[in-house]
Parts: sequence; structure tokens; C-alpha cells
Amino acid sequence: MKKWIILIVILIIGIAVYSYLYQDHRDITSEQAEFVMTAKELQSEIETKPSSTEGKYLNKTIEIKGMISAIETNSITLDDIAFCQLNNVSTETLKQGQTIRIKGRFIGYDDLLEEFKLDQCIIIN
Repeated sequence: MKKWIILIVILIIGIAVYSYLYQDHRDITSEQAEFVMTAKELQSEIETKPSSTEGKYLNKTIEIKGMISAIETNSITLDDIAFCQLNNVSTETLKQGQTIRIKGRFIGYDDLLEEFKLDQCIIIN
């Protein structure tokens, strides 16, 4: 009888660990942005309170507005401070100097390049 109880407990723990490790991926496009601001406002907040700010925004969906300073195949940079990896969006219609709004997941601040990074980004306008 003890063998069956141990087997059931191991099975339950195994299912719990599997469910935790293999969660469904988030769909940023359907999520509501938790924070809305300009790229320069976010950069200013990061510079004044770096440790608390990164924890506040980390892994959250945010919407930022800024001017395009660099365009690559699957990413753009806003105001030279926000690196945005685009999620299946063509950059052919975008122009350098154009002001746009982007929604994405905040993944951190890069001290070396002095820019914050977003992934799974979509263009709002």
C-alpha cells in the first residue's frame, strides 16, 4: 500500500513540475499595456532609480512612443535608447525620423549600450 501512495505522490509532483516548466507562451498583441509612456520618460526613470525601475517593468507589457532612430530587418530603435525586437512586422514602410507607438514586453536594461530592450513588439500606429 505504501508503494502506491509513494507512486501517486511522485506522479502528482511530476505533473506539477511539468505544468510549471511548460506554460503557454504569452500573446503580447492581445494583452493590455500596463504602462504607457514615451521612451525618454522610461529612460529618465531608469537613470534615476535603476534597481527599482527594472523590477517594476520587467516582463510587463508596456507601450512606448518615440522617434525611429535606426531600422533593421526585425527590429527598430526609438530615440537611440529603446531597442524593440518586432514580432512578425515588416519594417519596409517605416522611415527613420518617424514617430510611432510600440507595444511590447520589457526584458531589461543594457548598461553597456545604455538602452532598454523590448521583445514581441507590435506597432500600434
